Order: sequence, then structure tokens, then C-alpha cells
Amino acid sequence: MILPPLPEVDWMSDYAGPTFVVSHGDTVRLFVTGRDRHNQSRVGIVDGTLDDGRFQILEVHQDPLLGLGPIGMFDESGSSYPWLVTAGDEVFMYYVGWTAGTKTRFRNFLGLAISRDGGESFTRHSNVPILDRTDSEPYGTGSCAVWIEDDGWHMIYTAFEPWWEGSVRQNPSYRLREALSDNGKDWTQTQRIVLDFEQADEYVIGKPMILHDPDRTRLWYCYRGASYRIGYAEASNGGGFERQDAAVGLDVSDEGWDSEMVEYAFVFDHLGQRYMVYNGNQFGQTGLGLAMQVGL
Repeated sequence: MILPPLPEVDWMSDYAGPTFVVSHGDTVRLFVTGRDRHNQSRVGIVDGTLDDGRFQILEVHQDPLLGLGPIGMFDESGSSYPWLVTAGDEVFMYYVGWTAGTKTRFRNFLGLAISRDGGESFTRHSNVPILDRTDSEPYGTGSCAVWIEDDGWHMIYTAFEPWWEGSVRQNPSYRLREALSDNGKDWTQTQRIVLDFEQADEYVIGKPMILHDPDRTRLWYCYRGASYRIGYAEASNGGGFERQDAAVGLDVSDEGWDSEMVEYAFVFDHLGQRYMVYNGNQFGQTGLGLAMQVGL
């Protein structure tokens, strides 16, 4: 583990969850989803050095990038799952806004905040989600991966499906779908399922992480039956993604902070090495870990 929850930092006192990483020369900047003691989430910044798998914290920013949304808004309970895209002199941060639920425990919708100072501060683009309910997708939207190609903006996002009643509580179900845009702000949901369930006990595929290598496009994600695991798929020559979950090479440990589940992967290159940050038990309650790639 490289980053536990920090009780002295209000916005990440109880959780250090899903994270987006930006490599800056010799340093890395982590955009971390934290939760406070009231179970409210915010995205904040942790700066550090990373060399040959050794991470050292340089600074934990005391103030989060976004406060809670006003009461009644889609993000009144917090922001989470950041994904950043640089477009000209602006930085777009896509995030999941959520509200504490009733029968369904929570409701998620995808929002957007924009920075005009290089990612040091962000302002909400809109008071409403950029992907809202539709007749075809009435249950909500979640974490996403966004990139720009010659033909426009592309998004893979988590699309919620009907909730189902488990042994002790209602449980969400979701899969990865596609959306397209001309400007990164106004999106069309195509209804295309990017990745589907394979096992009989699966009911969740979410938190996409995409990398475009010269020879193929790589996609990491969370999936679960009994508990979360990190999955992997790849596509080449413009074809669809094929699941190759066994190729991830990362599973739960025999004991400790990630012995029950692993999830929320973000993969990045830094100083010639490929890394993955990920979360372990209880969705980030035990902190953030780091893995190094040792082969393709």
C-alpha cells in the first residue's frame, strides 16, 4: 500500500479510493477520491515521487478540488472516480456525482468540471449531469474513460441496470457502454455495450481504464461475482474487445489490506515503467496500492 486514509486530512480521513494519475517529469500527481467521516466523497490532490516502484508523498493538498453539491443536486453527497482530459488550455475532469439513496442506497450520475489553470482548480460545468437518465437507461451512470480521436470525443462509461435484491440489501448491476461527443460536453449515448458479462454470477462490470498502445487498445475494469476483481480486455485492428481477465496478473493477497478484493485500477507510464494503482478491501477503506508491470 502506498497511500492509506489520512485522519488528519478531512476529505480523505476514512477512504483513499479511485484515483487518476498524471506523470510530471520526476513526480506524479494523484487525483484521489477520498471520503470523510460522514461517508461523503471529494476528489483531492496528492503529489509524490515515484521511482522503480517506490512512492513517496511530497504534499497532500488540504482542500479538495470540488466541494459537495448543493442539497438536492445530483452530487450533494460528493464527487468521485475522476477522469481527466486536456483539451487546448482547459482540463476536463469527469466525475461521478452521487446522492445517498433510500431503497437503492445511492444514485450516481456523471458530471463534468473544467479547469482553466492547468488543473489546479476546477469549476462545475453544469448543475446537472452530462449523462442523465433516458428511457433506455433510467437507472443512472457512473465512472468513465474519455479520449479524443480525429472523429471526435469517445467515452466508455458505467451504465446502471435494474437493481436486484441480495440476501441482505439491494445491489446494483451495471455494464460498460459507449457515448460520443463533438466537444466533450454534450454527449450521445449510443446504447452499444462495450463489454458484457461472461460468468453466471457476474452482475457488475464498471470503472473502465483505457490505454491506446501502438499495437492494440487495452481496457481494464472491475467485475464481480462474490467480490471485486480487476479484469482486462484488448482490441486490435478496430475490432471489439475480448476479455482476457487471467492476463491481469494481479489478484487478492493471502492476507492484509487487499486480501478480500482488488478494484478501481488506473494504469499509467512513468519514467519508462508501466504501473497500476488500485484499491483493496472495502472499496478504498484500506487505501491505495501500487503494482509494476513485469511483462506484456
